[in-house]
This record gives sequence, C-alpha cells and structure tokens, in this order.
Amino acid sequence: MASGASKSAAFMLLILNMGLYFLMIVIGSWAINHGIVRSREAAAILTIPARIFPIYFPMGNLATGFFIILSLLAGVVGFTSSITGLHNVSLWNAPNLHAAYASSLASLSLTLLSMGFACKEIDISWTDSVLRTLEVVTIIVSGTQLLCTGAIHVGVEDMVARQKNLGGRV
Repeated sequence: MASGASKSAAFMLLILNMGLYFLMIVIGSWAINHGIVRSREAAAILTIPARIFPIYFPMGNLATGFFIILSLLAGVVGFTSSITGLHNVSLWNAPNLHAAYASSLASLSLTLLSMGFACKEIDISWTDSVLRTLEVVTIIVSGTQLLCTGAIHVGVEDMVARQKNLGGRV
C-alpha cells in the first residue's frame, strides 16, 4: 500500500520539479546572457580588483554571479534527473529505483548549494525582479526536490524490505 502512494507522489513531484527546473534554466540563461552583454560597459567604471573579477554581473550584488551559475547548473542537472527519474519511477523495480534515488540525491545537493547562494544574495541586498524570481523558484524547488527524494527513498526501502521477505525474488 505504501508503495503505490510513494510511486504516485514521486511521479507527481518529478513532473512538478521538471517544470520548476526548466524555469530555473530559462531565467538563469537569460541572466547569464544579460550579464555577458552588459558587463563590458558596467565593469568599465569599476576599480581594478572588481574589474577583473571573473563572475561580475551588472545586476544584483557580488553573490549574483555565483548564484546564477550554480542555479543554472542545478537546473540542468535537476531537469535531466527529473526526466530520467520519470522513466525509472514508472518502471518501479529495484535497479531503476536505486538509479532514480542516486540522481535525485545528486540534483538535491546541487539545488541546496544554489539555495544557499540564493539566501546569501537575499541577505546581502535588494535585487531586481528577475533575480528575485530565480531566488524564489530555487528555494521552492529545493523543498520539492527534498520531498521527491524522500518519496523515492520510501520506495527503495519498501522494495528492499520486499526482497528480503521473498528471499531476493522480486
């Protein structure tokens, strides 16, 4: 009984995460493009140490560059993890659940790292609306990814317990 509820919860959370990670990719890509286009004129008025800073963005603060790059990386890894996780969860057997759990855990760790930089950026100062949207989406997707990883973990635990009871024949 718990297996069916875990499967449907994981499936719905993977679909939700796929959409949220896609939104992270779109906003992060726009922010990097905007930073590349505008950084030359904006960095020209800075002093020497800040001018040679490799991740300078003309919007936000000094945490913005790290946040945008990590959120884009977390978005790409999370999106592909959600796509492969949908396939693995739909099959719902031990090897596929372990693969889904491993990829979900990897995307959770990158998303939590990106969320940390989002919280730091919020703490430092005010940012514009696009970056604020990316910060909010990153914080929301870190929570939903944690729930999704937990739902897949419940399925793995149930599958391992079932294999123990049947003597390894599942």
